[in-house]
Amino acid sequence: GGRYWTAEDVGVSPTDLAYARRSTRFVAGLDGHAAASGDPSPVTAEGVFRGVRLAVRKALGRDLDGVTVALQGVGHVGAYLADKLHAAGAKLIITDVNAETLNLVADRTGARIVAPAEIFDVEAEVFAPCALGGAINAQTLPRLKAKVIAGGANNQLASAEIGRAVFAAGLLYAPDYVINGGGIINVAGEIRALEAGEAFDPAWVAAKLDRLTETLEEVLDRAVADHRPTHEVADEMAQARIAAAKAERLAA
Repeated sequence: GGRYWTAEDVGVSPTDLAYARRSTRFVAGLDGHAAASGDPSPVTAEGVFRGVRLAVRKALGRDLDGVTVALQGVGHVGAYLADKLHAAGAKLIITDVNAETLNLVADRTGARIVAPAEIFDVEAEVFAPCALGGAINAQTLPRLKAKVIAGGANNQLASAEIGRAVFAAGLLYAPDYVINGGGIINVAGEIRALEAGEAFDPAWVAAKLDRLTETLEEVLDRAVADHRPTHEVADEMAQARIAAAKAERLAA
């Protein structure tokens, strides 16, 4: 009934969703109609790329040229992110369970390939989780050499306690649902167009993507000012925004 809209996530393509669309209209991330936004992965990757660049600037005081990024997962989002990082001059160390995709990304970016279990041990300034959740946990955190954790995966921290351990270790963590929000922004643009009976508006998405980067910077700066973990600051900001939106809707 529209209380939930579905769209792409890990292992799901616009083609898959076209089948789901046969049973319900509450599906976004499609191709082939005026309101369609298509695969949101490139927009997710753009937001993550901007977030990595921002986090590196905050933590290391430099741009991406010459920075080594350990990229865990080169699926839809990770592959686009690898291309963007390579174009910015970053050096890449990559892993994935899909050998064919790994080789394709390595061929065009010059990345070094390592086994999935080895990605936590490589020498890199940035660790970019772009696979499944829980990558940062009690076993993997002590192995990281990176100063920045910034990637496209959901639920990167195994627990809130791990988030506090990341902070205590002096690593800068870009909260996952902040940095990887580009794709859902893109999908929201499609839903907005569908409900209004209009065409998809890329400019609306672009403006929201700019705001995403501003929000991430606000999270990082507030965490420094308050000397608190970034995930706690992000959660508080998100809860405040949701509460404000609910109050505005009730008052309307």
